[in-house]
Amino acid sequence: MSYPILSTLIFLPIFGAIAILLISRSNTALIKWTALMLSILIFGLSVPLFTDFDKTSGLMQFVEKHAWIPAWNINYTLGIDGISVLFVLLSTLLTILCVTVSWNSIKDKVKEFYAAVLFTEGAMIGVFCSLDLFLFYIFWEAMLIPMFILIGVWGGPRRVYAAIKFFIYTLVGSLLMLVGIIMLYYNTDRSFDMLTMMSANYPYSLQLLLFWAFFAAFAVKVPMFPVHTWLPDAHTEAPTAGSVILAGVLIKMGAYGFLRFSLPIFPEAAKAMAPAMMALSVIAIIYGGIICLAQTDLKRLIAYSSVSHMGFVTLGIFALNTQGVQGGILQMINHGIVTGALFLCIGMIYDRTHSREIAHYGGTASIMPIYAGMFMLFTLASIGLPGTNGFVGEILILLGGFTVSKVLGALAATGVIIGAAYMLWLYQRIFFESGNDFKSRFGTEIADINAREIFTLLPLLLLVVWIGVYPSTFLDFMVPTVQKLLQRVNDAGIQPGVIQQITEVIK
Repeated sequence: MSYPILSTLIFLPIFGAIAILLISRSNTALIKWTALMLSILIFGLSVPLFTDFDKTSGLMQFVEKHAWIPAWNINYTLGIDGISVLFVLLSTLLTILCVTVSWNSIKDKVKEFYAAVLFTEGAMIGVFCSLDLFLFYIFWEAMLIPMFILIGVWGGPRRVYAAIKFFIYTLVGSLLMLVGIIMLYYNTDRSFDMLTMMSANYPYSLQLLLFWAFFAAFAVKVPMFPVHTWLPDAHTEAPTAGSVILAGVLIKMGAYGFLRFSLPIFPEAAKAMAPAMMALSVIAIIYGGIICLAQTDLKRLIAYSSVSHMGFVTLGIFALNTQGVQGGILQMINHGIVTGALFLCIGMIYDRTHSREIAHYGGTASIMPIYAGMFMLFTLASIGLPGTNGFVGEILILLGGFTVSKVLGALAATGVIIGAAYMLWLYQRIFFESGNDFKSRFGTEIADINAREIFTLLPLLLLVVWIGVYPSTFLDFMVPTVQKLLQRVNDAGIQPGVIQQITEVIK
């Protein structure tokens, strides 16, 4: 396509955010409708990426390249492949839902809120489309600002603490990545071109050093154990839209970074470090699940579940085989859909009761039957029931994990059992338990979810069924790209010594 569709998708929400800031603060209706129409338009513009994408090609598509800062050999280069295209579509879809779910819940600084949401969308799409490392870093850091504001201004009682913690964790990791980017620049003939880096052969010692420099940024974003502690606080205090963006897209960027940088640019280091990364992933799966069983706050429980679910993702990626990597990518999409939906559900009931304490609920199904039904479907998807999207991703990851290590595969499988335990117990306590009766605490006048809220959840519900029943629609996008990625890793050697000994022990 000659039309610069990727640039449009990046800068339309950014310019839209600026336009919203120019609207009179008193005209909240115009602000909301402008944000909604813009988000729908941006999603509509992203659809051709899905329909016109060549699934047989492992090359970058919709490429745009322009000289930007010639003195430093920096170019404005954009493009997407079979991995990034799915995340661009997820970003544009979830932004619409963030706007609709916030329709009545955000009452203060309305225009600033919607401007922050749209600016975040533009930065997220920029990360997934950038093919110049300098441009990538700009968009990567640009996300911090609106997310910091969303948590710090419209969050809960401890919002300032959560926002500062989120900012410090992510900024420190990103600064280490910046050091790695500068080192890459000087070792790639002073070029920031990511495609050139993906075909270059760097010394193993340099790969190992850069792997850990980039790991600092990606592991925090995922978040991997033990640098995950910012996530529960950020999720708990963030407004519903902020939690959806965090769970749906932002934490995927860490895993996306492993796929875009760690595997193709540092293949020998990635191969050597894979056993350690898989071990950390299994720890996150089990630890996150067990911590969920002890939670009393709705949002905090779902936040810790993300630690466990993203452990499955990194396990699949560093299994370094087709099933594992494809399962990891698909599970990133699945997690964005299901966990995003669960945070939407929690936001809907919080708007009615202003309580996130699980102990304050019980018997909710009799008051809000439609809501209970929706929540149940997303709960089943979260625990990986066959026929839902969660099952497809998890089974591929476990197949990939067992291929590498039966011990780690078996330990990871226990995470599925733990996940079913905490999610079903959560559902039972909220909707059926009569000890803490919903009616006596909140009254019977609380209404079930309305048409706007059903519309917000329905697209995600359709995706749960679509991916669960016919996953090939989405898996076909990534096949050539994953094959090319794994070929790059398989062609790399592995250094003998301690790393190899550890690998044999784990196997």
